[in-house]
Amino acid sequence: MDGTESKYTYGLGRRKAAVARVRVRPGSGSVVVNGRDVSEYFPSDHWVNAALRPLAVVEKPDGFDVIVNARGGGKTGQSEAVALGVARALCKIDHEAHYEVLRKAGQLTRDSRVVERKKYGLRGARRAFQFSKR
Repeated sequence: MDGTESKYTYGLGRRKAAVARVRVRPGSGSVVVNGRDVSEYFPSDHWVNAALRPLAVVEKPDGFDVIVNARGGGKTGQSEAVALGVARALCKIDHEAHYEVLRKAGQLTRDSRVVERKKYGLRGARRAFQFSKR
């Protein structure tokens, strides 16, 4: 491990089945997700904006370098997991300046909604098979 590794601040984000391990440090504004640029990894602007929303909330979109390792789920879950990880890391960097702003914007709340499990005798979690009287 080289000397620059300890300068990162870590944050963990989860959403649905996705987990994002995020490293943030002051820098030029580069964002790398799984070894690729953020706009290359998330092809839609919606996903990119969702992932980088905490940086926009603290009004420093180009002030930090972000490196992300995202696993599981789909693009929506991963982008929102990245957002939570970035927000948590920003709070560790400067708690007084960032915590209240991120909390009011709803960026520090873990969205606990996950897919409900399929039940026995049903087509899905709640959908029953079609009933036939005759």
